[in-house]
Amino acid sequence: MFLRTLTTAGAVTLLASTAVLAEGHGCTIGARVSIVGNEFPAIQTVGAGAQECTGAEVSTNLTADHQEINVPGMQGNPAEYTSAIIANSSIVALMNADVIRPLGDLVEANGEGLNRNQLITIGGEVMAVAFMANAQHLVYRADVLEQVGLEPPTTYEEMLAAAEAIRAAGIMEYPVGGAYAAGWNLAQEFNNMFLGFGGQHFEPGSAAPNVNSEAGVQALNMMLALSEYMNPDFLTHDSNATNAEFRAGNVALMNMWGSRAATLVTADGVPQEVVDGFAIAGPMTVGGGDIPASTLWWDGWTVARNISDEEAEATFVAMMNGIRPALMEDEEVRTQAVWLIPGYEPTEAAVGVFAAAEMGTVPYPMLPYMGLMHTALGAELSDFMQGNESAEQALADVEAAYIAAAQEQGYRQ
Repeated sequence: MFLRTLTTAGAVTLLASTAVLAEGHGCTIGARVSIVGNEFPAIQTVGAGAQECTGAEVSTNLTADHQEINVPGMQGNPAEYTSAIIANSSIVALMNADVIRPLGDLVEANGEGLNRNQLITIGGEVMAVAFMANAQHLVYRADVLEQVGLEPPTTYEEMLAAAEAIRAAGIMEYPVGGAYAAGWNLAQEFNNMFLGFGGQHFEPGSAAPNVNSEAGVQALNMMLALSEYMNPDFLTHDSNATNAEFRAGNVALMNMWGSRAATLVTADGVPQEVVDGFAIAGPMTVGGGDIPASTLWWDGWTVARNISDEEAEATFVAMMNGIRPALMEDEEVRTQAVWLIPGYEPTEAAVGVFAAAEMGTVPYPMLPYMGLMHTALGAELSDFMQGNESAEQALADVEAAYIAAAQEQGYRQ
């Protein structure tokens, strides 16, 4: 049930691109396919599956910079990328720029076997095909908590108490990890905490900002308190860097994506005590609230508007090969995500995402102006986190930056 609810809630540096012509699984295409997306294991699996098609070149550019390059890369005619792998946040920018096409005809012709909850419908049109669910939740070292005699935290207040106990015991100086890198990641951590405190990003029924509020101040103060137990370079740590800290044995508690947590200790060289102590739990609440300080997500793929119909069909067929049900027979693949692919059976690694859904976690807002708010948060909050201004001033700066962008885009007068 939660998956249906989840999926229907309504400075460019290019990394090296790969291109292959390989043997497919009965997948033959007649035109080029070019994919841009994020770089975590589940998406790498989808990209590799698309590349198994024969008959034409399939290239992928899977990079952490995907959100900076997907819109520009699809605005040309013809578009550089024929598909962007996106989430319920990043599809908004593609919709606003009118660079992706409705998929109804392609679904009818080539979408046999798709579950209804995989069809992302916006304004009555299927605009994306979802292949996985995601959420941020607690990842921790059970062995370290046992050393200090504590149970896994269920609230952020308990996380702070556990962090202090671990530091006081001399086990770790910086036991908390967080993807607090200035920009998108920092903004997302604020979104999580803000929603946990009962905040609403906008005034009801309007595009007017509403983050400079009691909930906004509380969220920032909790983030600042947590940062006291993080590596001093926390404003440079994205999910990759945070995971590296956990793998190295430097972190015992962190809020991490289910899509990253699933493969956290499978990398080469992870110390055995980290592997043995690794554990996953649901998202935490904050401030006495009962809504998790997290957001529910889906990831999926789109097809570019500014390409030929032949390229569009080839792209759809190749991406369908990248999410074919046979992939669920591979145990390693099954553990990479909470898949929406037919045939998926949940693994132990999925417990955090399922818990997030069962606890009533709010889906990330699919509003046309939410991307502008996210960008403003990412640009303006680092001064507060560095102690250079008050929470109220930082949030006032966020609202001013958002209003300027919203006026430019026509969302505000």
